[in-house]
This record gives sequence, C-alpha cells and structure tokens, in this order.
Amino acid sequence: MAKNKKIVATRDEELDVEVQEDNTIYLSTHESINQDLCGEIQKLELGYVEVELMTTDDMVADDMGLIHGGFVFSAADYAAMAAVNERNVVLVASECQFLSPVKLGDVVKIIAKVRHKEGRKRNVEVEAFVTEIKVFSGLFKTVITERHVLKLNLLDSAGEDDKK
Repeated sequence: MAKNKKIVATRDEELDVEVQEDNTIYLSTHESINQDLCGEIQKLELGYVEVELMTTDDMVADDMGLIHGGFVFSAADYAAMAAVNERNVVLVASECQFLSPVKLGDVVKIIAKVRHKEGRKRNVEVEAFVTEIKVFSGLFKTVITERHVLKLNLLDSAGEDDKK
C-alpha cells in the first residue's frame, strides 16, 4: 500500500501540496487503494506522478489475454488523484482515448501531470505506455472538496429541494 509513502518533492511549488521541511511529501489521498489493481506509485512530485501497473490474470477479458480497459482507466484515475495529492480530491469528468490494446504480462507506465489549477479545480493530463507505445491518453477534471465526498450529503440536499 502507498499509505505513508515518503516521496521527495522537486516540482512546481505553486501547487498547494503540503511539503515537509526536508522537502519530502506524503501521499495524502487514496491511501487504502488496492495497488495490485490500480498500480503502484514509482515517483511522486508536486503535481506529478508515475504509476506502474503490472497486468495480471484477474484483469483479463478474453482467452487471448486482452486486459479490460477499465483497469487501465482505473490506474489512470489513481495517477490523476495522486498527482493532485489532496485528501478530498474527486473526479468529476474525464475525456480519454484507448490508443492500443494491453495484454496479459504487459507493464503499463502511467504518467500524470497537473496542467491547470483554478480555485479548487485541477485538470490533470494522463498518459499510459507499454514500453514506448502510448496505449492511453486522457484529461481528468478533478475538484478538491472541503469534506470527504461521502460526507457532503449531496443526495440529502437534492431530496430537500423536492420537498419544497
């Protein structure tokens, strides 16, 4: 697990990420994620992350060894969240392209970079590669919320409007 993983920060100081006095940062989000399914962080800097996804039998979609695209998307989403690295970051939209198939045994390298910051919004560019072949490209739009998304009572407030 990535929980309490210590990483040296060397990138964009304009991003609002907590940095320790010795220039180390810690992963602040998605600490309990299953890295076997979503990839393992190899490098984390301010606004930047590299994740490595080892494909496994559990990800296979057919008898040819094709990896279901949802696992690549999940790893890309995890990379985007880690690049933002805020405790309460959530995905609100994405635009992505699956450019080449991924097969059993492939190691997928995912690179995510925060490209735009406006208030609580962050746009993250994500690319994934198998060796030198780009297999995925996406733009992930995220929002940093004040509280955990499950504590925002979004459904409760929608129901209150219906009662009025």
